Amino acid sequence: METGTLTVPGAEIHYEIRGAGPPLLLINGGDGDAAMFGPLARLLADHHTVITYDPRGNSRSRLTAPPREQSIEERGHDAHLLLAELAAGRPAAVFGTSYGAMTGMDLLARHPGQVRALVAHEPFVVDLLPDADRWHALFREIHAAYRREGPGPALRRLGQEIGLDVAPEPDDALPAPVREMLARVRANGDVVLEYELRSFTRFRPDAEALRAGRCLPVAGEESPALLHRTTAALAEQLGTRVTEFPGGHVGYLTHAAEFAVALRGALAG
Repeated sequence: METGTLTVPGAEIHYEIRGAGPPLLLINGGDGDAAMFGPLARLLADHHTVITYDPRGNSRSRLTAPPREQSIEERGHDAHLLLAELAAGRPAAVFGTSYGAMTGMDLLARHPGQVRALVAHEPFVVDLLPDADRWHALFREIHAAYRREGPGPALRRLGQEIGLDVAPEPDDALPAPVREMLARVRANGDVVLEYELRSFTRFRPDAEALRAGRCLPVAGEESPALLHRTTAALAEQLGTRVTEFPGGHVGYLTHAAEFAVALRGALAG
């Protein structure tokens, strides 16, 4: 595995490259980072140059400007610069999950020549839902709770409302790389709550631009109802259907082998 750092406006982006072949960019969201894609990336590296990275402000991608509220468009520009640097001028297949799926949609809409196909896994596009106002009000409440009580209670409330578990505490019995990843992910909760949640969830994809490209909405068989709703809302805008993938919201980690098979099939279909 090769690692490196790319300087982008306001940040230094940590990236990892595995394998050889056509480029495949994996984009995480929320509190996730490149390490969460490790098992999947290793399985896909036989046939692809697999690029993973830590989103700006998370884990090893440090900010070089004062922290402020972020946008999906800014994340999309980071992905564009990474592909410009690392994809050797070839269009890439892109897999994005959660906020990463939304980042991929912005990348496809604004830089279609860089994206051969996008698999959008459980995009958190709550602004497309008929009860969007209720969710935005909830996210404001969670942000206020974060300011009062810290990240732990706020993340637990967010997880309960969405139907997801928060990242577990690092356990001394776990291998060191896993403990380090869990410690980074838990620390990223501050970034999610202060700078991402309220702004990212107001992102609305450019459906016309996505229909002009190739965008496949997918959702995990075991994922909570809300994430199936947001994925279905995107599919409706695109005039397509939702494809089911193995596992839940982090099926790419918990069901990596089956997930790799499904992703290869989606990209080839």
